[in-house]
Amino acid sequence: MDIAILLGLQDFRNGSGAFLAEFMKKATFFGELNTTMVIFAILFWCIHKEFGSFLMMGWGMNRLVNGALKITACAYRPWIRDPRIVPYRDSMTTATGYSFPSGHTMNAATLFGGIAVRKDFPWALRITSFVPILLVGFSRLFLGVHTPQDVLIGMVAGTLVMWLTARMMLWIDVHPGKDWIVVCIGIVLSVLLALYAALKTYPEDYDAAGKLIVDGAKMANDTFKGIGWAMGFLVGWILERRFVGFTTEEISLPTRLMRCVCGLIGFYLVSLILVNMIKSWLPGPAGSVISCFIQMLFISFLFPWLFTYFEKKGSMKD
Repeated sequence: MDIAILLGLQDFRNGSGAFLAEFMKKATFFGELNTTMVIFAILFWCIHKEFGSFLMMGWGMNRLVNGALKITACAYRPWIRDPRIVPYRDSMTTATGYSFPSGHTMNAATLFGGIAVRKDFPWALRITSFVPILLVGFSRLFLGVHTPQDVLIGMVAGTLVMWLTARMMLWIDVHPGKDWIVVCIGIVLSVLLALYAALKTYPEDYDAAGKLIVDGAKMANDTFKGIGWAMGFLVGWILERRFVGFTTEEISLPTRLMRCVCGLIGFYLVSLILVNMIKSWLPGPAGSVISCFIQMLFISFLFPWLFTYFEKKGSMKD
């Protein structure tokens, strides 16, 4: 049934020309990892610190849930299950790891579902926020890289995690001194998931030529990335709360713009240079965890510490 739906969408895609497919390819951009990380960072640094923290906390938890489900189900991608499925152009380049559930859809559910579960937003905005989640999910089907169940569970699980995260953040607001409990629980869950991913066995199916169809160790790499991102945020989040305590309230527009520009330059330098260096020195799960840990630590602690230091230094000179 799921393959039949994808084949039907594929026939429609091939018959409707490239315009609609290109639109869907751009729509799926809002579920990509780098896109969501940059949006979270800008919100956190420059616009609304509390909302940015909430989104990154939920995203970290969603990455753990997504990683755990992927390596438990070990579902192959549609084109592996049925060679008649031909993904649109280079859409396979962002379709890494096992298929179930859709990581792009869970990323979109984090960003836009994070709006939907917040009672402090207008109800019209909260309802409308489901539209881009549905659009990203449908784009994954239209491009031929996920099945309907991948997308449906991604939507439900991602939004549910954001609802639970919203409840947890309200509890932290009431008990701010107990934030370390959340960090400890998150790190323990991350370590347990890392052990599970490293020690479990993965399916080993071979083609007619005796070649391994899917390398389980490579498929688990997305899970290790999620572990690094989740732990990096948790450590950075509590360090920022204890030792930085920056704010996004009552700051000038030039200051916001300066934070944004400098932060994005720093983030891309870390991502393009330091992350690649670490992965070359430490190939495999360790390199994935450490490099992704550093990415989120930069967003949640290192850059906030730097701009707070220089902003205070500048105000003292004035």
